[in-house]
Amino acid sequence: MTIDNTTAAKAATSPFGNIAAAAAKTMPVNSSTFRRHGDKYIWGVYIALCLVSIIELYSASSREVASAGVYGPIVRHLSMLLAGFGIVWTLEKVHYKWFFALAYVFVGFSVLLMVYITFFGDIINGARRSVSIGPLALQGAEFIKLSAVLAIAKIMSTSQKAKEVGVETRAVVTSGIVIAIFCTLLLPQGLTNTILLTGIAGAMILIGGTEWKKVLILGGVVLVLAGGAAAYKFTSSKESDAALTEAMAQTGGTESVAGQRQGTWQKRIERFLGDSVPKYEMPITAENRQEMLSYMAQANGGLIGVFPGNSRETARLPLAFSDYIYAIILEDVGFVGGTLLLGLYLTLLARAGMIAQRCHRAFPVILLMGLAVMIVLQALFHMAITTGTFPVSGQPLPLISKGGTSILITSIVFGMMLSISRTAVQKGTTQEIKEELNNLPEELRAENPVELR
Repeated sequence: MTIDNTTAAKAATSPFGNIAAAAAKTMPVNSSTFRRHGDKYIWGVYIALCLVSIIELYSASSREVASAGVYGPIVRHLSMLLAGFGIVWTLEKVHYKWFFALAYVFVGFSVLLMVYITFFGDIINGARRSVSIGPLALQGAEFIKLSAVLAIAKIMSTSQKAKEVGVETRAVVTSGIVIAIFCTLLLPQGLTNTILLTGIAGAMILIGGTEWKKVLILGGVVLVLAGGAAAYKFTSSKESDAALTEAMAQTGGTESVAGQRQGTWQKRIERFLGDSVPKYEMPITAENRQEMLSYMAQANGGLIGVFPGNSRETARLPLAFSDYIYAIILEDVGFVGGTLLLGLYLTLLARAGMIAQRCHRAFPVILLMGLAVMIVLQALFHMAITTGTFPVSGQPLPLISKGGTSILITSIVFGMMLSISRTAVQKGTTQEIKEELNNLPEELRAENPVELR
């Protein structure tokens, strides 16, 4: 890939203007040979997840079939997957240096989107979660999670110590401030996404070479702040419930207003921690109906499942095609199939780690691992919620659950991972390492912090 004066001129007139132009000017004219395609294992995981998504989304869409016709749900889902494939294919061809140059542009857009949603977004299940643009509803939480990965990767990679492994203290402090801001934006929309973002950020800070002492200090500060926020939220739950009841009465009892979900969180956590009765002995109530039907689906699947399309619970289980699609997968293909799906996500993380240990520069390493952790941790959260090992919450299964924004963001993530696997020099010769270094701006020249080469 080469960056010449014509490219720089075009970049200056792009929507990103001076940012892209400045990045192009710092990259000397030099030739560099990249792989034709990104890592074949990452491609394999992506294609396998798409195939599982098509089969299981159709199997889990009985409720929608009744209103939208036999092919309506799957046609919409296929259109989103095709759009996602276009994103993956396009981003694979982009050098990872552009993710660095445009990281804060994406962060700024995501923050503005979240602020707008907080005040003017569409109310879904008691909170403002999205904004509709034509047929697509943009979920701000998905954008913020990817923004956190980009921001922390940029902060950590530009703050590596020159003569020893580790990062400057200012990078840890700055990352902590970024986490606090993003968590503040996310908390009104859901506690699970806030915890998920914190976990992703914590993993990236550790991978970025931060000393354990600094990680523990930052973790302690986060726990204190989280504990204070939780105490405030839960102690005010009675007043919130009263306001929620009044708001629902004013809207006909259909939707609540944003910011009134702490009572819901508290009840879910209390039910999760306080239940001593085995699940199979519990009566089905309005509060636990969704999770109980999920358990029934999993029990019906047994070891090898009932085969896709033969699900018994898909017609009864609410949100079977999104928040609870893993339950339908377990019913269709059983424990064996569910374990293989888990293995696909873990394979993605393992493969990202293998690529990261061969890279020479800090930014692609931290970004690649952050992206992999983002997908895998979200998948683990979804599976934990569905199987009852985590309190009930809504969390899509990456690339499999129905959802426009989720598929869009997951496709961007896969495209960026494939770009890094294609354009970052891995265990290169002295000449290849030198050529990569000469083609990068000064800020991108920090060495791999994990020292696994």
